Amino acid sequence: MPFLDKTKIQLDMKNKIVLIALLLLSFTAVSQKFTEQDTLRGSITGERAWWDLNYYHLDIEVKPDEKFISGTNTIRYKVLNEEQVLQIDLQPPLKIEKITQDGEKLDFESKINAHFVKLEKAQKVGDYNEIVVHYSGKPKEAVRAPWDGGFSWKKDENGKHFVATSCQGLGASVWWPNKDHMYDEVDSMLVSVKAPKDLMSVANGRLRKIEEQTATKTYHWFVANPINNYGVNVNIADYVHFDEKYAGEKGVLDLDYYVLRDNIEKAKNQFTDVPKLMKAFEHWFGPYPFYEDSFKLVEVPYLGMEHQSSVTYGNKYMQGYLGRDLSKTGWGLKFDYIIIHEAGHEWFANNITYKDIADMWVHEGFTTYSEALYVDYHYGKQAGSEYAIGIRDNIKNESPIIGVYNVNKRGSGDMYPKGANMLHTIRQVIDDDEKWRKILRGLNKGFYHQTVTTQQVENYVSEKSGVDLSKVFDQYLRTTMIPMFEYEMQDGNLIKYRYTNVVDGFAMPIRVFVDNEELWLHPTTAWKTEKANPDATTFKVDQNFYVDKKELSEK
Repeated sequence: MPFLDKTKIQLDMKNKIVLIALLLLSFTAVSQKFTEQDTLRGSITGERAWWDLNYYHLDIEVKPDEKFISGTNTIRYKVLNEEQVLQIDLQPPLKIEKITQDGEKLDFESKINAHFVKLEKAQKVGDYNEIVVHYSGKPKEAVRAPWDGGFSWKKDENGKHFVATSCQGLGASVWWPNKDHMYDEVDSMLVSVKAPKDLMSVANGRLRKIEEQTATKTYHWFVANPINNYGVNVNIADYVHFDEKYAGEKGVLDLDYYVLRDNIEKAKNQFTDVPKLMKAFEHWFGPYPFYEDSFKLVEVPYLGMEHQSSVTYGNKYMQGYLGRDLSKTGWGLKFDYIIIHEAGHEWFANNITYKDIADMWVHEGFTTYSEALYVDYHYGKQAGSEYAIGIRDNIKNESPIIGVYNVNKRGSGDMYPKGANMLHTIRQVIDDDEKWRKILRGLNKGFYHQTVTTQQVENYVSEKSGVDLSKVFDQYLRTTMIPMFEYEMQDGNLIKYRYTNVVDGFAMPIRVFVDNEELWLHPTTAWKTEKANPDATTFKVDQNFYVDKKELSEK
């Protein structure tokens, strides 16, 4: 999802109130009021746990004139335990008309968004069974896509319908019935979309066939890889198509572009960023994760979104973020933010996917950091560092990055720039760029097409780096505190230093420069001293470390 640009607010918390602050943050998280609907949406309920998704066939007709959709979703699943009630999710005002298994109509009970289907057929462990959900209605219209979600019903400059879906956070059940929890990804999927004949329907995966009817066309798109629910999308417009081939790490990758008819020349110029991002991200993260499904960039009437193999684009063919450089360094205008950011999600969001949206930083922190790595690859390490440091001005530090588990509650928007800067800081701590690259590639290989928790990611990075980073993750992900590095030059040849404003046990090493000579210090909350050149005149903390600093001699 694209970053929501906000003004930075600086917080200066004193060491004496650190404990109080932590307690207040913990109390705030616990005291938030969550409803039964939050739990039904955000937890692995008993009616979800006993069956494993195998295949979807979403088969719908979209009527833009009426802002109406109807159709079915065939849900194939493997039985893990012998239970007889399963949960399907679909949000009003859409309505389930009927649910069948083996042609027989099934009873179900509804609790607003959650629908509990009573199966009559015995569910035997190891069996693969199907249900078919028939539904229809006028789905929620997105007011501020992609942040609120739903259907975007727009028109292009020629008066033709320009339709798209987006649904992260709100849930895919806002427009189609499914098992709407991120922990269980379907293994493969067919998306069939019927729309007016003068328009083209584009969805995830590869186009299998087009069926023509009198006034409509049905496009059948097949996804060969596991896909998360919010990654599924439908786009309908007067599209034109062009393509190219990319010689990647796993062979030839098809790059397909679908844009509004009037924008094809602008797109051919702007989309030259795509081969460049593939080169950079395959270097840093490993092979593009969905060669079988190709890569598509699809124009939409909102800013953009990371829909798997069908990345959506609406940055108005401008450099940066709608023409602005989020880093204020100049580097952010060297690329189209939406192309780079949303495509970066193919590795972090679509290949590696959070189990719970509370861990959304795994998507947004790594992907925001991918922008800096793109700059690093094409313009050099110093440029990439400047970009990462520059986006710190967007950090607010009002609440922790990690949200509340099991109630579909994401954490702070700081997961974008602060998450990226935590990773940039960890790169400095590891102090071995080849090892860092192997860790990033290893994450995408080790968790290939999997759903993960924050703890799994933390453990992997610590293990592969050979550095216990648990307190670093705690500091940046679970508190709003920024480490304060305090120091004092004594008697011309001693550096006195320590950390304040940190979690218990925080002892992150830090690089400083004394008269431009590199020196590694190992601060804790206790005062330490280090000898320096008695003739030293300057002392600088490496800006690549996301810490605040205070010279005690300063008044």
